[in-house]
Amino acid sequence: MCLAVPMKITAIDGFICRCEARGIEREVSLFMMQDDDLGIGDNILVHVGYAIQKVSEQEAAESWELFDEMLAAEI
Repeated sequence: MCLAVPMKITAIDGFICRCEARGIEREVSLFMMQDDDLGIGDNILVHVGYAIQKVSEQEAAESWELFDEMLAAEI
């Protein structure tokens, strides 16, 4: 099973961007999405350090809601 985490782009430098999600910041490669129109403020799905898909704000929020439900069920 693969897991991709939604993150918001905060800075872009070539094929590397800085992303944030819930206070955590990471550098992410945009190499696999180099033909996509991405900008600061866009939400992307990140898998093992690579951006793999652009998602809407709503899709990102829905993903985090599901993650929260799964974590709550673990208790």
